[in-house]
Amino acid sequence: MTDDSVILQKRGQAFWITINRPDKRNALNAGVIAGIAKGYRDAHDDKDVRVIVLTGAGDKAFCAGADLQNSGAAFSMDFSRPNVDYADLLRLSQSATKPAIARVGGVCMAGGMGLLCMTDMAVAADHVIFGLPEVKVGVFPMQVLSLLQSIAPPRLVNEWALTGEPFDAASAQAAGLLNYIVPAAELDAKIDWLISRIVDKSPTAIRRGKYAMRAIASMSFDESIAYTESQIALLAMTEDAKEGLKAFGEKRKPSWTGR
Repeated sequence: MTDDSVILQKRGQAFWITINRPDKRNALNAGVIAGIAKGYRDAHDDKDVRVIVLTGAGDKAFCAGADLQNSGAAFSMDFSRPNVDYADLLRLSQSATKPAIARVGGVCMAGGMGLLCMTDMAVAADHVIFGLPEVKVGVFPMQVLSLLQSIAPPRLVNEWALTGEPFDAASAQAAGLLNYIVPAAELDAKIDWLISRIVDKSPTAIRRGKYAMRAIASMSFDESIAYTESQIALLAMTEDAKEGLKAFGEKRKPSWTGR
């Protein structure tokens, strides 16, 4: 079930997913997790959507993690199930074939760090504070680590997870969590700029490219190079590849079919 805790909105070729609990610092609950998952599925079902933007309402928080106002609910689970909804959301994001951008306008903590890591690119306002404070309440960022450890340097991840202490946007960018830092007033303009750099490219190349990047992530070099040499041959057979090469030769902008 979903509710008004997440706003789903198509803006041109971008699909915006906005966590809408600003009074709760956009904290995660069942409705938020279900809403984000629905947004990812809806975006992939719409062939006109080229990019997903994930953000939080207001300027105070992107997502502050689990809603601890009801701590029993935040960490309760059905032990008859081998998986939990938040983990399934992270799984869903990793199988996505449309690129996603995190628009981080406010604090990003705990489970919010997982949302940040599940996107392909991220832009943050320069005042934003990040952190993994779970050890301060007796738990640990278990599921977040599944994505975070492949993005940030191990020594920094160790420090963040073991001390629970916050860090600033500059540190987040230096660690590889962010593509860009901008003043808060320029955040939307930077997001629009980044969207524009995606939507004029081949949707087929991006779709197959994201699939390949996911596939080779855990491969050895020998496995990866064998896989990718076959993938480039297949990609060259698509309509978009043929159109792109033809447009290049004719010195014009390509007209993508997404096929």
